[in-house]
Amino acid sequence: MGFIGGLLFGVAFGIGFMVSLARYQIMRTANRLDLLNWLNHIMNKIWPYVDEAASDLIRSSVEPILEQYKPMVLSSMKFSKLTLGTVAPQFTGVSVDEDDPGEITMELEIQWDGNPNVVLDIVTKVGVALPIQVKNIAFTGLFRLIFKPLVDEFPCFGAVLFSLREKKQLDFTLKVIGGDLSALPGVSEAIEETIKDAIEDSITWPVRVVIPILAGDYCDLELKPTGLLEVKLVEAKELTNKDIIGKSDPFATLFVRPLRARMKSSKTINNQLNPIWNEHFEFTVEDPDTQYFTIRVFDDEGVQASELIGCGHVAIKDLEPGKVKDIWIKLVKDLDIQRDTKNRGQVHLELLYCPFGTETGLRNPINPDFRLTDLEKALKSSISETDIDPAKLAVQKKKEVIRRGVLSVTVVSAQDLPAVDLMGKSDPYVVLLMKKTEQKLKTRVINNTLNPVWNQTFDFVVEDGLRDLLMCEVWDHDTFGKDKMGKCIMTLTRVILEGEFTETFDLDGCKSGKLTMHLKWTPQTILRDP
Repeated sequence: MGFIGGLLFGVAFGIGFMVSLARYQIMRTANRLDLLNWLNHIMNKIWPYVDEAASDLIRSSVEPILEQYKPMVLSSMKFSKLTLGTVAPQFTGVSVDEDDPGEITMELEIQWDGNPNVVLDIVTKVGVALPIQVKNIAFTGLFRLIFKPLVDEFPCFGAVLFSLREKKQLDFTLKVIGGDLSALPGVSEAIEETIKDAIEDSITWPVRVVIPILAGDYCDLELKPTGLLEVKLVEAKELTNKDIIGKSDPFATLFVRPLRARMKSSKTINNQLNPIWNEHFEFTVEDPDTQYFTIRVFDDEGVQASELIGCGHVAIKDLEPGKVKDIWIKLVKDLDIQRDTKNRGQVHLELLYCPFGTETGLRNPINPDFRLTDLEKALKSSISETDIDPAKLAVQKKKEVIRRGVLSVTVVSAQDLPAVDLMGKSDPYVVLLMKKTEQKLKTRVINNTLNPVWNQTFDFVVEDGLRDLLMCEVWDHDTFGKDKMGKCIMTLTRVILEGEFTETFDLDGCKSGKLTMHLKWTPQTILRDP
């Protein structure tokens, strides 16, 4: 099991490499192959002792963590057998970074094709007990050791930070002892997801294990929040249908770290392959350079385990601080593989990353507060004036702000609309709808054209712009009826931040067609009582 291997490596590294660092300094003039051979020789020699010493430690430390990540379909998950086998991991690469005068960073690539004897006793919610063996483990990862701070007292560093820098491969097989796991649909997938989530959140960078060597206060080395990620789950389209009768009942789980307490779930939209959620979530970010925002979309199966429709993720480093990113994410079956030719659907998201204690990307040089929302101004002033945990403060201030104002929408034109009439033309008009208040307005009809120009402006009074949606539908007018040609849905966060903008949007639900809109925001802010 990769997670057990990860904890084992932490124990081995924390002990073995602290002792061998001095030896490494002597050998650093040797070539890399000699160093790898020496490291592998040491690991092979100490492996039987590490196996015996680490098994009890792993059992006592891993079981509580598995309990945190335990899927809803299971009531308990414990080890009945745990040995690490006779095959030691092998070092396949090593690098050292000494650019920072206050620390030494060592990165080690490790490959393990292990033969451990690991048996999990699981009990399902319906009372079925199963002994499950974890077999055929293949793991490759890049581990990071940081020796920090460097001091003039032996062994020359105060603490060691250990983390899994990158998980390159993790394969294993689950087998029910004396039975067939396929007899319980969804259990195998749930256990695999539990193991991978536990690895992801317990030892994967930026999470780090801090091992004090010399007496001192090392709280500054612990993981700390650096910013807040605002996520609006808008909608999805063309989701795979997982139901034999009717359509899927989709819901989404969202997270930056897959810790159970920090994962968020959307509401379930029943019998719908093109759901509209319009839900807002907030996530704390610790390391924007390496962390991802991840979304998984499931089909709700009621009392049975939910079935994965698809997943996707976005690197937080790709988000410009303070600037709204409106994107469609193509869902795939496995984020580690990514190559997926099957169409599993797409999810529409709005992302906004706001670092704590900085206004980078949120202002211009003439007027520093020009592009700040009242929420961001509150965060800016409060963070600079208090020592309160910035993550908790951000959530508190967020709840105090209602964004109220007037949204002016100018429907400018449309281009390349689909032909609906028999003569190869259409008679288009646009319907505008505010999702929360259900205010509805529409343009005039432009006859006999696929490229209409309206230039009509409409005003909407919006009570909570941060959580409302503007829905635009293009229709063809007919004497005896009407046909929907396409639609687009947009959030109001960008216009609230920027004041106004003009944009051309692709229309969903048709083979071609674009809609050009101009949006302007006139704010009126009300602060709730704390």
